Amino acid sequence: MKIISGGVCAAKGFTASGIHCGIRKNRTKKDLALILSEQPASAAAVYTTNLVKGAPLTVTKEHISNGYAQAVICNSGNANTCNANGIEVAEKMSEALASALKIKADDVVVASTGVIGQPLNLAPIVDGIPALVAGLSKDGCDAAAEGIMTTDTVKKEIAVEFSVGGKTCRLGGIAKGSGMIHPNMATMLVFMTTDAAISPKMLQKALSTDIANTFNMVSVDGDTSTNDMVTVLANGMAGNEEITCEGEDFTAFMQALNTVTVHLCRMIAGDGEGATKLLECHVSGADTVATAKTVAKSVICSSLLKAAMFGADANWGRVLCAIGYSGADVNVGRVDVSFRSAKGEIAVCKNGAGVEFSEEKAKEILLEREIEIVISIGDGAYSATAWGCDLTYDYVKINGDYRT
Repeated sequence: MKIISGGVCAAKGFTASGIHCGIRKNRTKKDLALILSEQPASAAAVYTTNLVKGAPLTVTKEHISNGYAQAVICNSGNANTCNANGIEVAEKMSEALASALKIKADDVVVASTGVIGQPLNLAPIVDGIPALVAGLSKDGCDAAAEGIMTTDTVKKEIAVEFSVGGKTCRLGGIAKGSGMIHPNMATMLVFMTTDAAISPKMLQKALSTDIANTFNMVSVDGDTSTNDMVTVLANGMAGNEEITCEGEDFTAFMQALNTVTVHLCRMIAGDGEGATKLLECHVSGADTVATAKTVAKSVICSSLLKAAMFGADANWGRVLCAIGYSGADVNVGRVDVSFRSAKGEIAVCKNGAGVEFSEEKAKEILLEREIEIVISIGDGAYSATAWGCDLTYDYVKINGDYRT
């Protein structure tokens, strides 16, 4: 397996586009994105667990209930959530795109992201669709990635090449996510494409299995969004024998999917609103996977720890504190903690108690852009990783006037 360029356009038969249609006031920022498969594709998705859900999620869930889709349209700047006519707007977005592409409206995945509770004007979207379709190209991934951004500061995309049944396959993805990000499939918008042939049932199984250890292990601010969704389209144009059950081919597909999703998780966490650092928490020695995950998530979600990491303060007591209230069954007297970065690693806690360490060396380690929090909680066989970011002054600035 190798990482390649192209994002959602890397796989055979996929093109993409992105334009500014007028939803956002800033005309220099794209606000409408499109991904198209040459032919209908197997489709799978996972959705936010928030009881308040954006209208596009309801529409998409209905559209792909048969296991297939062919296009994705997504606007930024307005979430189309908590609107009386939200379903109607999402349906009309699908219908307008389907008419322009000459495909079925039920084969459209529709998504929106941005401000909640403001009516979404359909006119600029409908007026922009001809230009959006005209702009479709194999080089369109960058434009599409930009079109789904809100407070993101960088475009998030990746693609990999791998082999299934002797055939070369490709899988790529784009994502948006910077704030209002918290575990349990309420983390972001992610769109992935692949030319591997895989049945809708197995594609859904692959995605649902993967997110438990990837997107559900990311947290920026503890807020579960209303519009988050991860989708994947598989058009089969690589020519491999369709994956219809578990086995060697399914394992190869899962490895490729996980490579893409982990990369996007790290990009989303590292680009958290106002963030200056990517935090990666590794927990090992757990008696169960659930325990390892609970501890990792609790640590990565701690506002006090996140603030300490912003200040490059090796305040390891905040790690122990987060473990203690996590609800996990942990023997605190067996907990070891160290901090690691490109500048080295330093142990700060052994068997639940502090150890002597150089504050100067710790500061040097914690001033790096990527910080690992390494925790051992015993000699169990299970481990987990979670991703997050530091908590900065800019997070408050960004969200203090997000709507106005």
